[in-house]
Amino acid sequence: MSLARLIGGFVRRHWQSYASSAVMLVGVAICTVLIPRKVGALIDGLAAHRLGEHELLIGLFQLLGLGLAIYALRVGWRIRLYTAAYKLGVELRTRLYARLAAQGPAFYQRQRTGDLMALATNDVDAIEMAAGEAMLAGFDGTLTLVMVLGIMTLGVDWRLATIALLPFPLMALAFWRISSHIHTAEGDALKRFSALNDHVQESLSGVRTLRALGLERRSAQQFGELAGHAAAASLSAQKWEAAYEPAVGLTLTAATGLTLGLGGYLVWHGELTVGALTSFSMYLGQLIWPMFAAGWVLSLIERGRAGLARLQPLLEAPLSVEDKGALEQVGKGPLVVDGVTFSYQQQEKPALDRVSLTLEPGQTLGLVGPTGSGKSTLLRVLMRQATPQQGRVGWAGHPLDAYRLAALRAATSWVPQESFLFSATIAENIALARPGASRAEIEQAANMAAIHDDILRFPHGYDTPVGEKGITLSGGQRQRVAIARSLLADSPLLLLDDALSAVDTGTETRILEHLEELRRERPERAAIIASHRLSAVAGADRIIVLRDGHIAESGTHDELLLLDGWYASQWRYQQLEASLEAS
Repeated sequence: MSLARLIGGFVRRHWQSYASSAVMLVGVAICTVLIPRKVGALIDGLAAHRLGEHELLIGLFQLLGLGLAIYALRVGWRIRLYTAAYKLGVELRTRLYARLAAQGPAFYQRQRTGDLMALATNDVDAIEMAAGEAMLAGFDGTLTLVMVLGIMTLGVDWRLATIALLPFPLMALAFWRISSHIHTAEGDALKRFSALNDHVQESLSGVRTLRALGLERRSAQQFGELAGHAAAASLSAQKWEAAYEPAVGLTLTAATGLTLGLGGYLVWHGELTVGALTSFSMYLGQLIWPMFAAGWVLSLIERGRAGLARLQPLLEAPLSVEDKGALEQVGKGPLVVDGVTFSYQQQEKPALDRVSLTLEPGQTLGLVGPTGSGKSTLLRVLMRQATPQQGRVGWAGHPLDAYRLAALRAATSWVPQESFLFSATIAENIALARPGASRAEIEQAANMAAIHDDILRFPHGYDTPVGEKGITLSGGQRQRVAIARSLLADSPLLLLDDALSAVDTGTETRILEHLEELRRERPERAAIIASHRLSAVAGADRIIVLRDGHIAESGTHDELLLLDGWYASQWRYQQLEASLEAS
């Protein structure tokens, strides 16, 4: 979609605001062109001694009235027009946010956070300015130009108007050349700002890592270089924008010189009055705004085009996971994985290779295996964050893609290894999935996640702010708050992706005991626990060992020990390690 079509569609939807602004702008233009004519008439009247004191005062009050009317109308159209233009920014940001929220992890692996933030700020601002300031300046400048030229030609002297317009084609050529350079410069400036924004976001997010590695100076140096590039790109764009003013100035200077030369000749020969020449000179001065408006409009349009060229690919980017299902709720039934094969882009070896399993309601499944064996990938497939290239996944008798994504999200509670907490209180983070939960329910979930006692030790208890990304909590505390959040959600399927890695064995035992109690209370609730620590899955109904993306071993804890394979060797190693730590 072009910028013209985008703004045109927006104007059609909000035509009342633009129409009322246009009417007020017409009033401004009429008042503006009446002022020089009134001044010329007063000068001629004074020169001919036709005006008395009373008539002069009336004329001056009329000029004052015109000035006040212009002021009131300008305030009015600004309020109406900018109110409408800001709505376009809201619409674009809402569309962008909705598109980003619907994208899966594969999309964000290709994008940078700082670049996305820049698109939602600078680029949308550029489009918003094109819909507001550019529309205003374009309409006002064009209307003023037409009315002023009409008055100069028909109301003063057509000969002066003709000679005054001779330099203007050269100005139009200069504008065309300048606008093409501005488009390139603005696009580069937006890209440079995105790179700078991305570096700042990464540096602030990883500030503790930078300090630990002593990289503050290096990061500051990189910031200085990026800031310098961004400033240079913006300066280049500003330089080209500044070229509009000399082009306008030279054009109007040449037009003024030609007008005074011919006008003086006509006055000398009695073909033109001094008042008419004064009026014409004032009208010529009023052409300054249409000329500057033309340059300003071209600059804003090029900014908007550059911003839309960067924003549109994101708005039109296909969803990494399509949401075309029709079922609004997941029923009761087994979760079936049948011959699933999944490969990441640019990787020859599949992350999952013909994996098949069945999880009945109320059962607990353990997923173990070496790093990179496909445990997290399998969970992503079950949550439809990734679509397998082969095989199928079904739940309660229907394929996963038959459900709406919102229904799957509501039926699944997922706790990743790197738990994310929002900059809110502990209670608000736990109640994220159920904002209407009571304090007693929140505390019960926290107690089951073995975090209740830790919370009470904070100065403000459950009302303690956790800071951005939960920075005030330890890694284990963040994991347990996330587990409490998932337990409070009370979804029929619980997915723990190595979510106990940051807690000690004693805390892990308490959490697993509470999960077992919950399963007895909710016999239909199923759970999948992916873990490197085998003690976390020892009590599962079934344990699957993934190696290189395929199922290498399967069975209960006791059955896998009898197989004497990878699981048995890892169990003996971890038990020995735990006994050495205990001693």
